[in-house]
Amino acid sequence: QAQLVESGGGLVQAGGSLRLSCSAPPRTFMWYSVAWFRQGPGKDREFVAGLSANAQSTYYGDPVKGRFTMSTDDRILRVYLQMNSLTPEDTAVYYCAVDKTPNRRTPPTNADEYDVWGQGTQVTVSS
Repeated sequence: QAQLVESGGGLVQAGGSLRLSCSAPPRTFMWYSVAWFRQGPGKDREFVAGLSANAQSTYYGDPVKGRFTMSTDDRILRVYLQMNSLTPEDTAVYYCAVDKTPNRRTPPTNADEYDVWGQGTQVTVSS
């Protein structure tokens, strides 16, 4: 089973930027969709962005469209989440997750469809 390693969280002022990264064993992201979810204090886990298998297409949750960008390196070993124009509402623990079903053209937005999760990284945006 793939193991995901996340990094890049931290404390930033409103309007600032952060970049999260998530790495997995080779070929994981080639065969499976990968997504970023977040869970803020007292909130449900929320889909942030997803990348379909083999990085064919990218999808974003409405709250982050136009501000966040998900990408991968050339060898599809690591995925990134570039977060710009951060607001206090973006404060949450961010998780990287891998789809339980291979080769989906569209990354699912339901957390139940993901069976491998990273440890989470805290993002705190101060006002």
